[in-house]
Amino acid sequence: MSAVLVAGVPVLDSIGRSLREGFFMFWETLWPLILGFGLSGAVQAFVSRESMQQKMGDHGPASIARASGYGMVSSSCSYAASAMSKSLFVKGADFVASIVFMFASTNLVLELGIVLVVLMGWQFAAAEFVGGAIMVVLLAVLGGLWFRGRTIAEARVRLEAESAGAHRHGPEEDSELQSEPWGTKLRSKGGWANAATYTMADLTMLRKELVIGYTVAGFLAVLVPTHVWNVVFLHGHGFWTSLENVIVGPFIAIISFVCSIGNVPLAAALWHGGISFGGVISFIFADLIAFPLLLIYRRYYGTRMTLRMLALFWAVMATAGLITEGIFMAAGIIPTTRPVTVAPSHFQWNYTTYLNIAFLALFGVLYWTYRNRERLGGGTGYALDPVCGMQVQTANSPASVVHAGHPVYFCSDHCRRRFEADPERFAEAVVPAVTHSDGMARIADVPSRPSTGSARGAHRDPVCGMTVDPTHAGAHLVHHGSDVYFCCAGCAQAFATDPAGFPLDASL
Repeated sequence: MSAVLVAGVPVLDSIGRSLREGFFMFWETLWPLILGFGLSGAVQAFVSRESMQQKMGDHGPASIARASGYGMVSSSCSYAASAMSKSLFVKGADFVASIVFMFASTNLVLELGIVLVVLMGWQFAAAEFVGGAIMVVLLAVLGGLWFRGRTIAEARVRLEAESAGAHRHGPEEDSELQSEPWGTKLRSKGGWANAATYTMADLTMLRKELVIGYTVAGFLAVLVPTHVWNVVFLHGHGFWTSLENVIVGPFIAIISFVCSIGNVPLAAALWHGGISFGGVISFIFADLIAFPLLLIYRRYYGTRMTLRMLALFWAVMATAGLITEGIFMAAGIIPTTRPVTVAPSHFQWNYTTYLNIAFLALFGVLYWTYRNRERLGGGTGYALDPVCGMQVQTANSPASVVHAGHPVYFCSDHCRRRFEADPERFAEAVVPAVTHSDGMARIADVPSRPSTGSARGAHRDPVCGMTVDPTHAGAHLVHHGSDVYFCCAGCAQAFATDPAGFPLDASL
């Protein structure tokens, strides 16, 4: 018995050190994460994407540039990027332009660069953007040759058939605020409420990726000895070392199941373990071929197209990593030393701690704004994906269904299928958007009560003032024996909370 306990101590110690390493990786990058996601949320809220598909009808230089720009201001989630890319293709965008959008969404976003600077150094952040631009060029050139003719036609027919059978509901995109001058946008409480909601939704959506990424990176940094990495990655063979490393990097991304920004801590662990500079870059690029995403591509486009996508993506990622390493080597700016540890082993009163405290306070403000988005005028044209928590524009959501009489919107078909497989599991999180006649969307999260009186004639919603037909009312309450009708359950909740604050009008 004592021998078992003694043998168990090193195991527990190793697990503890691995978890500590993963936590301090997270601590080192906490403020960049908050800053990056906050800026991303603001961009998504204030920059309109309503005419994307019309401006991406081919893969010429102008369309590719626009696709890259749109991708850079989008969410960094790989799943959401793949779904949006599919939606753009269905709506008429060129296939190559749509995948350029997808690559830019995950490899040219600001939050990724900030985290790379803090965790790995400015050289890796610079390489990410340089290599990302190289990938865009390679995709535009090679994609036009590789994705053409029958395969594209078959993929479009497949998606159009799926879309024809899908439920599509909801208002058109309200881009009134997004079309206003920047001064007006930045003074809008509702705009900032939407920005905070995007931030919280993106963090919610990526929480599992982040937890897995930091945890696995901690274990790799502590438990995998250097000689194991030396077997996986060649050393001392000049160009052939670089070539082998940039090819193996994407393979590790495929089997790691971690995508989006969650693969940055894994990249730090790989750099610590001995992979080349170009290998690290190709690994980071390869978040779009993680195995779960390959299954999604297969569902979207079919097996044949998925295999073609995998072959081209892998080649482009490896080539971009190799070229980027060559550029940085020629410039003499590749780091010459590797960190002994990826992150500190204890708390320190340094700039990281002070910045984390300041940005945690900012996060508190963002969270309060998110929780009070309706009061601040946010939510117009948006709904929350009940599966992953992402904020979705109802007019552009990649997937939707009707549940309990309400449209429910999703960031991707992946989330829609999870919801349909077990709707009761996510029922409490269903918050379908309803648009008022004045353009204000509120969230329907309170069930209506059965009527006990007459429902004849038009009524006025006492909360928002909207004229309501009782036969199509979004919610109904009985107050002091009288029927009160509302345009949506959000107004019903506001009334139920403070009936005295909303005097009742007579029927019209």
